[in-house]
Amino acid sequence: MFWKGRDGADAAAAIVPFDTDRPAVEAAKRDPDAFEPLYRKYVAQIYSLALYETRDPHAAEDVTEQTFLRALASLSSFHEQGHGDESTFRVWLFTIARNVISNLRRTQRRRPDAPLESALELAAPDDPAATAENRVEAQRAWDAVMELPDDRRQALVLRFIDELSAREIGDIMGRSEGAVRVLIHRALTSVRRSLAE
Repeated sequence: MFWKGRDGADAAAAIVPFDTDRPAVEAAKRDPDAFEPLYRKYVAQIYSLALYETRDPHAAEDVTEQTFLRALASLSSFHEQGHGDESTFRVWLFTIARNVISNLRRTQRRRPDAPLESALELAAPDDPAATAENRVEAQRAWDAVMELPDDRRQALVLRFIDELSAREIGDIMGRSEGAVRVLIHRALTSVRRSLAE
């Protein structure tokens, strides 16, 4: 978009990037009761991230709850970064979730325990042989992902489970978009190598 300046020269009009969550965030800043649409929009994504990271539905619920409570408590400190049509609120929220998960991991290292659900088989298989084979393969893949260093594992989960862009992941992890792409490539190479062994 161009316009003519006073001297007749063409000048590019300033385009302000629009955060897709701006109206909801501004409403929630004015009235905390207006936070609910943001919660409903992102609760499934945050829970999904937490579940893949913790592998425990109860811990994932706790992480999700803590993430939204922290976001609501510090919403006044949120400042839009402006990446075009992407939501910087979403990136900010995932950053909070990542910090909550890191805190949970530190606590678990100090006081380790195994979730009860890991010892239970909850569903009856239709085809026991096929189901068992699929579970073994899925478990091998998941074990390979869980053996990755934290940054590589988190990059994979954010990219393929939560479907965030490399830029969004970079903002969450405090890395450049290129560095995230390298992390994901190396993570996939490591998983592929583990499965081939």
